[in-house]
Amino acid sequence: MKIEEFSPEEKAARKQAVFDAMSPRGQRWVLKKGYDKWDPFQDPKDPIDMRKDKTRRTSQVLIRDFLQTLPVEGYSTQYARGAFELCLGIINEEERFLGMFAFASWYRDLLEKEGVALFEKQ
Repeated sequence: MKIEEFSPEEKAARKQAVFDAMSPRGQRWVLKKGYDKWDPFQDPKDPIDMRKDKTRRTSQVLIRDFLQTLPVEGYSTQYARGAFELCLGIINEEERFLGMFAFASWYRDLLEKEGVALFEKQ
C-alpha cells in the first residue's frame, strides 16, 4: 500500500511514529528544519550514476563508448579513470571540469590549426 492511499489522519499518525522512532539527534534535525515541512515519505532522489548528459546517456554508457574506440593496449587504468572523472564532471556541470574540457578543446584546435601533432612517439 502506498502512502498516497492513506487518509490525512493516517499519514499524520505514521509521520509521528517515524519521528518518535528517530534518535534525539535526528528529531532535533527535523525540528530545526520544521516538522510541518519534513516529509519522511518522499521518493528517493536519482543516484549520481543514473544522471544523464544532454544526449540522454549515462556516464557509464559514455565512458564505455569512448573506451571502445581505443585499442585495448592503448590505455591504462589511470587513463580510463581520468576519462571517467572528466565525464562525470562534465555531466554534473562542475566548473573545474568544464574549464578542463574547454581548454583541451581549444588546445586541440590550436594544434590542428598550426599543423602540430598532439602526441608524437619519441
